[in-house]
Amino acid sequence: MSALITATGIQKSFGKGKQRVDVLKGIDLEVFSGEFLAIVGKSGSGKSTLLYCLSGLLTPDSGSVYLAGQGISSLPPGKVAAVRRDNASFIFQDLNLISSLTVADNVRLPAKLSGRNPSRGKIKQVLHDVGLAEYANRYPNQLSGGQQQRVAIARSLVRAPKVLFADEPTGALDVETSSGVLDLLRKTVSEKTSLVMVTHDLDVAATADRVVVLQDGRTGRILCRPSAAEVFSALH
Repeated sequence: MSALITATGIQKSFGKGKQRVDVLKGIDLEVFSGEFLAIVGKSGSGKSTLLYCLSGLLTPDSGSVYLAGQGISSLPPGKVAAVRRDNASFIFQDLNLISSLTVADNVRLPAKLSGRNPSRGKIKQVLHDVGLAEYANRYPNQLSGGQQQRVAIARSLVRAPKVLFADEPTGALDVETSSGVLDLLRKTVSEKTSLVMVTHDLDVAATADRVVVLQDGRTGRILCRPSAAEVFSALH
């Protein structure tokens, strides 16, 4: 199994002087093609910061990140954006759906902005894949929270990314809806698509192929197909 993402010695701080906070303190990590990797840790452990560094949304203060074989931590912002556009998609807890656009147009928009124009057939297919085929002409405010999350997933999949980054994608959902969204996300993992997810939910983490446990900005343990109890034990 080849490494889709390789991070070495990642350090990231925010603020200056006495206000400086060292968030990541030397992270080494690989993400392999076709795997579901969960990142867990207590509040302030650096989970989201690590996700943003792996995806190129943040530049590490030191260390290197390779995404799909390209060293993004040393590239200018425009080239990082191009690498990210060609290889990655994102799902965040704040879904950023546009209320004035239909579901279909929300799904189409990011691809269109990146210079692609997916066909109606492609949009129809991804909406069918997330169980929203009949909702194409509705607006976000006409959907439940779980349905809106499914729109965000469809939007991320329309470009067939090599890696899907998800930051607490089920954090605002109830247990039943969360379970359905998680099942859908798990199905996105294939030989062609990896999933890297930050989550605080130990049951969600326990469905991953590997779980990275962050502790005080460092990698505490990496667990392979753990139970929720094993994740809890590693966290505490």
